Amino acid sequence: MHLKPSLGILKMRDMEKKYKLTRHAPSGDLAFFVKHYWIVSWDLTGEEPYLQHVIPNPCVNMVIEHGKSGIFGPAKHKFSYLLKEKGCVFGVKFKPGGFYPFCKRPISSLTERAATIAGMFGADAGCVESSILSQTDERRMVELAEKILRPKLPDKDENIIFVNRIIDRINEDRDIIKVDDVCRYFHINIRKLQRLFDQYVGVSPKWVIKLCRLQNAAESVDRGQACDWLKLSSDLGYFDQSHFIKDFRTVIGQTPEEYARGKN
Repeated sequence: MHLKPSLGILKMRDMEKKYKLTRHAPSGDLAFFVKHYWIVSWDLTGEEPYLQHVIPNPCVNMVIEHGKSGIFGPAKHKFSYLLKEKGCVFGVKFKPGGFYPFCKRPISSLTERAATIAGMFGADAGCVESSILSQTDERRMVELAEKILRPKLPDKDENIIFVNRIIDRINEDRDIIKVDDVCRYFHINIRKLQRLFDQYVGVSPKWVIKLCRLQNAAESVDRGQACDWLKLSSDLGYFDQSHFIKDFRTVIGQTPEEYARGKN
């Protein structure tokens, strides 16, 4: 099953000319933990390399790429990848909190870091790369990835459901601009919420709120909507525009004005 690309990739219209992105839903037994599988493939033979920017997200990804495979925790800054010549990358995106039962240690220990596939799943990275990336059938790639995950499949953890309810609410409710708003809505103590996110998500609820709002701002620009930056910063809960600009640059990599002009 193919899933439509969603939030996170900047300048979606530009990227469609440069590479192919597909997403596949997990099998039923893995759907509790895995959000989807993603496959990026490109052929820029004879063309200029293309730099793709991706906004960080509160998920752990297992990435299969020749010589660069690993398990990557949430990041706090924009990720940029240079596409050149011809290639393919396969990824497993776990749901927020979905990787914790596999590793049994706080996901914050993986934030801005990577773990080895061998260390987590007992599979040699080189062999995994050869078997998955040599396939031309994407469904077969997914099947091979699921064979790696299944032997380590943990028991379901209800905290994953709760964490995803919180993050879904943050994404859907624009009125949530502070951690206190989350605490009131879900009737949870702020320290308990912070511990939960440290253990299961790897980043703070405050960061998730900020990321979601800044991502919304960037996507408004991508859709060609004129932006009143002062009003937008106020709507996002910022007391001053300079703080908003600083956070936007940290996450997106450019100031709002630079991003709107399409400056590299």
